[in-house]
Amino acid sequence: MIILWTDALIYLLVITLLIFAFMVSRKAQFKRPLKKIYDSKTGMVSLIVLVFFVIIGLLDSVHFKSTETRTHEIISLLDYWAKPLRERGEKTYSAPFSAYLYSKEMITLADGSTKWGYPRLKFAGSHLQNPEAEGLRDVLTKAAIGFGKGAGLVILFMVLLWSSFHDRHKVLFKQPTGKAIVLVVFMLVSMSYMLIYLSAYYHVLGTDKVGEDVFYQAIKSIRTGLVIGSLTTMIMLPMAIVFGIMAGFFRGWVDDVIQYVYTTLNSIPGVLLIAASILMVQVYMSNHAEDFNSLIVRSDMRLLFLCLILGVTSWTGLCRMLRAETLKLREMEYVQAAQALGVRQGTILARHILPNVMHIVLISVVLDFSSLVLAEAVLSYINIGVDPTTYSWGNMINGARLEMARDPVVWWSLLASFVFMFSLVLAANLFADSVRNAFDPRRAEQGG
Repeated sequence: MIILWTDALIYLLVITLLIFAFMVSRKAQFKRPLKKIYDSKTGMVSLIVLVFFVIIGLLDSVHFKSTETRTHEIISLLDYWAKPLRERGEKTYSAPFSAYLYSKEMITLADGSTKWGYPRLKFAGSHLQNPEAEGLRDVLTKAAIGFGKGAGLVILFMVLLWSSFHDRHKVLFKQPTGKAIVLVVFMLVSMSYMLIYLSAYYHVLGTDKVGEDVFYQAIKSIRTGLVIGSLTTMIMLPMAIVFGIMAGFFRGWVDDVIQYVYTTLNSIPGVLLIAASILMVQVYMSNHAEDFNSLIVRSDMRLLFLCLILGVTSWTGLCRMLRAETLKLREMEYVQAAQALGVRQGTILARHILPNVMHIVLISVVLDFSSLVLAEAVLSYINIGVDPTTYSWGNMINGARLEMARDPVVWWSLLASFVFMFSLVLAANLFADSVRNAFDPRRAEQGG
């Protein structure tokens, strides 16, 4: 098993979140907001979608050396399971569910003659004798079979889960939110199984310029989006919380120093700072080539440094908001009373200030996650993002800009990256809204 730097950080982040969730669930003051999140259909549906993306990202974060090739390349568990998608490459572009190449070329017939037309693909649709007559019916039939098999697995799992629950737990699934969760899980698993089943016979989202499956690229890009969003957020979060609360609570020279730091950072053009940092990383890796003898190791190191750079430059906005909120909370009666009674400043910060700014932190974390996923696409588009060999939605969009100028237009790479990115960002934003509504103390006081 090979553990990359980003893999280790992802494992650490998942363990930390699980421990945090366990501790929160045992505290009485969090029961009301957690129940409010569960009662929100939108919040729970978006959470299920996020968990679905996270599971795919975790499968792609378990790396090992393949013994099937002489080079012993490093692949992930997702690569191993998606071996047909990874190895069944075509010559060049092909449209979704097509059995032919997307561009015409000279074809040599069986009798030795030649004609100008669309050649058959090597893998997709190779089981069809007459794709024009059989193609649509075959796609619909296999889609129905795949959806039915996925639905059967979900129903079997739900029956086993239902039989193992006690009566008091079964009530949760009879509520509207529970029914919504079951429906979303049913659709996600069934649709995923259907796409996987179809992928054995067709290129569901077509192929790119070098004949690689676009559906495989879009799935592999999920890990990059999650790494950029989650690791960068976790890097900037401690700095934003500590500096923001300290600036607002202590004021004076502490506030002046912190304001000077984040004002200076904001004065530096972010794109230039990221470009300079990425260039230094590339120079370092070139001078120490013996330590980066694998493409995946090089791309992983560049991804890690991109997260660090984005984290260092992204904490200033949240820091300003926390400073302003702390300045207000510092003048509240309960804080003034605690200071008059001689309560230590550390205790006041931990018990009175931090809990009352957590609603800002929570909503900012998820919104920053969404913006960072989008930022990766922009940075990769101008070639200062992740390594060109790394699968990412930004690299897919960067490659699609030339494809959109072709005639006929190659549109499926752009559509695939847009749909996957849109789904992840929308789910994150909807869940952030539900978390904000549940944890905002002002809404609790108003009964909302």
